[in-house]
Amino acid sequence: MPSVALRRAVRETVSGLPREFWWLWTSTLVNRLGAFVATYMALYLTLDRGYSASYAGLVASLHGLGGVVSSLAGGVMADRLGRRPTLLVAQGSTAAAVALLGFVRDPVAIAAVAFLVGVASNASRPAVQAMMADIVRPEDRVRAFSLNYWAINLGFAVSSMGAGFIAEVSYRAGFLIEAGMTAVCAVLVFLRLPESRPERAAAEVAEDREVSLLTVVRDGRYMGVVGLSFLVALIFQQGSVGLPVAMGEAGFSPADYGMAIAVNGLLIVVLQIPVTRVIQHRDPRSLLVVSSLLAGYGFGLTAFAGSVGVFALTVCVWTLAEIVNAPTQTGLVVRLSPVHGRGRYQGMYTLSWSAAALVAPLLSGVVIDRFGARWLWGVCAVVGTAAALGYGVLMRRLPEERPAAAAPASAEAEVRAA
Repeated sequence: MPSVALRRAVRETVSGLPREFWWLWTSTLVNRLGAFVATYMALYLTLDRGYSASYAGLVASLHGLGGVVSSLAGGVMADRLGRRPTLLVAQGSTAAAVALLGFVRDPVAIAAVAFLVGVASNASRPAVQAMMADIVRPEDRVRAFSLNYWAINLGFAVSSMGAGFIAEVSYRAGFLIEAGMTAVCAVLVFLRLPESRPERAAAEVAEDREVSLLTVVRDGRYMGVVGLSFLVALIFQQGSVGLPVAMGEAGFSPADYGMAIAVNGLLIVVLQIPVTRVIQHRDPRSLLVVSSLLAGYGFGLTAFAGSVGVFALTVCVWTLAEIVNAPTQTGLVVRLSPVHGRGRYQGMYTLSWSAAALVAPLLSGVVIDRFGARWLWGVCAVVGTAAALGYGVLMRRLPEERPAAAAPASAEAEVRAA
């Protein structure tokens, strides 16, 4: 009875999570469904506005730099102001900045607004992850983060397909649609999500045990995890940075790259939930070691690809690594974070991915230009191996899971009912 087994699997995957989580999940999905700008920004600047590829690259870098800046700022805001105010400010600012980007024409103004979009859009990420950690029980966190990651990829897959059609009609319409859908996310947060930031105990207030960014930096093991996350992120970034360049130099068309990389989104949508059911109660140390090796050697195998089919097979390997790594890594960050410093700790973790998005294009470009694409894939294998060894050493003795913060009454009732 495959249908019965499927229904049972779906029920087990979604049951027991509080109502607040599902509103946050819905906000994430709506946000990613409207994520058009990142998909066609380069085309908009080069084809519609007539700017050079170098200028388009500069704008993309400024957008990434904005994400680096706001990763830490968003984490601090989530701890000081609260998760809900941070989300409202970030999403409201993103909606306004994206809408403005559709109207500015001066190249300096476009670059400045793109930077602001990067700042605003990334500021919400630490707050989202901290809020999920607040409202979801420790034993359900990997499942919750996996469902959120699934929503991100499902929304991006749909928006990527829709972006092409919208661009043919009007690039400005795409900017306005994204701004409108981001505003809808802010409305959902305002109407449906209560504040989840844990209250500090009286003893902690008296002792002024405040978690600062310096506290995070001094946490040696956690910063080691952040560094390893940066290495893994550098590898995954090659799917959108190094892979298209290497395939182009090998004589493959953009359509060929599109067919190969489409496997990534398809597998995540199809496999993220069932794979999570298998891994959610397993040792995170082993999972991160295995996923790092799969990522490194998945891209390493690209050196031997000579057809679109083989490229697609290599994508399958590192996509499996991505499916395992994403929820496991995020759950580990929560496990290593003090309850009242989750925003800052999540901000530092987000910074590792933002920094990788900045460094990866430079790294891949230099390696391909000077040594060739095969060297890039060899570097990926080496970096994946180094990350796996790092996780094996750092994660020998993990702390016990911290309990979730007290949830609102409605959430508690749902958990008990489940």
